[in-house]
Amino acid sequence: MQENHRTKLILFDLDGTLVDTAPDFLESLNNVLRNHNKECVSMDELRPYISEGTSKLIKLFFKINENDKNFNLYKDQFLSEYESNLKNNSSLFEGMSDFIKFLDKESIKYGVVTNKHYKYAQPILDSFLELKNIQVLICPDHVKISKPDPEGILLACKKLNIKPENTIYLGDHLNDIKAGICAGAQTVACLYGYSINKNEVDSMKCGQVKKVVEIKSFIVK
Repeated sequence: MQENHRTKLILFDLDGTLVDTAPDFLESLNNVLRNHNKECVSMDELRPYISEGTSKLIKLFFKINENDKNFNLYKDQFLSEYESNLKNNSSLFEGMSDFIKFLDKESIKYGVVTNKHYKYAQPILDSFLELKNIQVLICPDHVKISKPDPEGILLACKKLNIKPENTIYLGDHLNDIKAGICAGAQTVACLYGYSINKNEVDSMKCGQVKKVVEIKSFIVK
């Protein structure tokens, strides 16, 4: 492989790719549901929708639409509850700690491009000592258009002075895959995450991994 295609940067989506934040989402959502005498949800019910955004969760599990008089109330209460529970039970995905050690050893830079707002994303990342060497964090606060637009990935590359073609972008949602491909990065779908399945990405120009350890096979030294 030519030098100009060597992997110099790994960019992660956050929820469902780098960190398993589902337990804290579940705790926060069920606390608000209980407060309003609504039926609690299970992890299996919640996981496929975590990467869809807060509005989707409120509409789905409170069984209302955005025009409902209580929509903004429920949404604000969930966000407040989630901010209080950000770091209770979230964890790195299995094998991620070892993968981060590998990147550090190989002097490969890494960062995060997420659709999660900075006030939630940064505290989560700060809670993991393993992630102390993260080079860049790009959130919706930093761009005009979030994923699937490639702006965030391109901004991360620009900040680190690394070309997209020397970058791998990892995500567990179709919006991640679309953004990575459009940015010109090598893009890998993380099937171990929340939202994406093999059938959705088979026809797309991206790699696939079922386990974190498999990501190494896409790195060009």
